[in-house]
Amino acid sequence: MIPARYAASRFPAKLMQDLSGKPVIQRTYEAAVRTNLFDDVFVVTDSEAIFKVITDIGGKALMSIKEHECGSDRIAEAVEHMDVDIIVNVQGDEPFTDRKSLESVLEVFKDDPELEIDLASLMVKITDEEEINNPNTVKVIVDNRNFALYFSRSVIPHPRAVSDKTVYYKHKGIYAFRKNALMDFQRLPMLSLEATEKIEAIRYLEYGKKIKMVKTTASGIEIDTPEDLKKAKAAWK
Repeated sequence: MIPARYAASRFPAKLMQDLSGKPVIQRTYEAAVRTNLFDDVFVVTDSEAIFKVITDIGGKALMSIKEHECGSDRIAEAVEHMDVDIIVNVQGDEPFTDRKSLESVLEVFKDDPELEIDLASLMVKITDEEEINNPNTVKVIVDNRNFALYFSRSVIPHPRAVSDKTVYYKHKGIYAFRKNALMDFQRLPMLSLEATEKIEAIRYLEYGKKIKMVKTTASGIEIDTPEDLKKAKAAWK
């Protein structure tokens, strides 16, 4: 499932911007399909323009019925009556989505006999100081089994005593959910931490869900700003 909201506070209509001859959302959709990992790939959107872009190329798209604050809510509405086990959320602004990263997220569910994992996501090590301090970069800290402890736009861990062991991880916006965890998310109200940080993954933690984080080296380029789009165009060439 690729949630695709037309409006965006930092970069309005970013998913319809041209990326080397095709809209960003089309590039992302085609990348997800190309992995050959899924029974089906859908774009779930509130935009007739995005819906048309995908259906015009023979792709699958669904129009949201309700207004949604985040991608998880949009996907939950779309899959509520589908007979599915694991749902993967690929962000619409991730045209460099690759098979290896998605495979690693799905793999954790194959070794979970106690059904301990509610959802899985990706994290990539970051060392650039500007990126570490950038509030648009969501950071994550984990326990010794790589279960998420917290996500923040602030610098976590706080560098009071930096050493060679201090590592920073950026959260990449790819999730794999058990369906029941996703449906719970839709029913549960937003609490204070999520409302403060504006990070939907926090809602799962606030209600006791377990998020398994998987390390990846595929950082890709998330298109959040016009500057990101310039970098994406250069990388695509």
